[in-house]
Amino acid sequence: MASAWEHFGEVANIVQLTGLNAAALVSLIVKAANRARMHKQNCQQFALHVKMIGNLLEQLKISELKKHPETREPLEMLEDALRRAYVLVNSCQERSYLYLIAMGWNIVYQFRRSQEEIDRYLRIIPLIALLDNARVKERLEEIQKDQREYTYDEDDRKVQSAILNPQPSEDDTIILKKSLSCSYPKLPFDTALRKENEKLKVELQRSQAHLDVAQCEVIQRLIEVTENAADPLSENASPVKSSQKLESGKAKKPFEKNPEKVHHRTSSRRATISSGHKQASTVESNLQEEWHADLLGCFAEPYLCVKTFLCPCNAFSKISSVATGKQMSSAEACNEIMAYSLILACCCYTCCVRRKLRRIFNIKGGLFDDFLSHFMCCCCALVQELREVEIRGAYGPQNTRTCAPPCQHMES
Repeated sequence: MASAWEHFGEVANIVQLTGLNAAALVSLIVKAANRARMHKQNCQQFALHVKMIGNLLEQLKISELKKHPETREPLEMLEDALRRAYVLVNSCQERSYLYLIAMGWNIVYQFRRSQEEIDRYLRIIPLIALLDNARVKERLEEIQKDQREYTYDEDDRKVQSAILNPQPSEDDTIILKKSLSCSYPKLPFDTALRKENEKLKVELQRSQAHLDVAQCEVIQRLIEVTENAADPLSENASPVKSSQKLESGKAKKPFEKNPEKVHHRTSSRRATISSGHKQASTVESNLQEEWHADLLGCFAEPYLCVKTFLCPCNAFSKISSVATGKQMSSAEACNEIMAYSLILACCCYTCCVRRKLRRIFNIKGGLFDDFLSHFMCCCCALVQELREVEIRGAYGPQNTRTCAPPCQHMES
């Protein structure tokens, strides 16, 4: 699935925020968090964390800092991250309620990633070197210690299970009605369904523009839920149909589908999804990701950097196990590195493993970039690759172990 972060960071919305400084963006984020309809707890926690940063920035002379090139660029990157964060928080108010429910954990992940991005840019601003101020140092330490936990509410998870259930029950229908009534307190249920249907169609167009086929399927399912829930309402409003319903004595479930309508809908939507599959396969190379770990950010973890420098075989064995799909021990990695070092081709060997790792994670780059990274600083490249493996949670195949059964005694 393509990154949902790109969906939240719509270019048009971010351009509208151009020209606002960091303090103004923090104020907008706090106001947007107070108006959020979904992920209220996450928005409030995120706003509290960003407010701490805003209080710190108010003590600094931003205009003076932007005059220095060493601080201007990090400040601009921090402001860009705050703009994307505002779009994320504001989306919890404006976007489709059912869409936000279905994409619950995906949005939680975006909150975590946004906080990490903002804190990362805050760390690289050399504030301590420019301002020898004890209060600023204390505030920076407080921000680093303030690690917020973002999660998906239990009530929202129940609603998500109800709307994504392929065979919904009457309880699922009741849950849907209650959740929509709470989300649209001033609108009747049928009007809320129409409003959700319109918003979901906009979300579908966005996903199709990003060629996100998997997300398109989820949105198609949500559109079916709104349409099928609206059908019984229109039938109940018609006196002719209600009389026919009483004569037949057959009561339809709120989620029950008209076979002809559903066949028409699903056939057209399957055609849309299949065309999306074809488009996604043709431009798959254009959807490559970036490294999560920076090549020159090895000193962010000094212990790992020193450990890799003193014993590169251990790190290389973990990287190679993920890249090749074959378990490699530290001893085997040491033998491989020593063998290629004898023919002065150690960098060539390690850069080939880096290339395989890029292909598995679908990361941008080329063979020359891989070789140059290992040729200039092999230790930095290994640390970057190992951090990337740990961040993505990828691990190579593990050796299987056979344990003997415990002792058993037979009673005579």
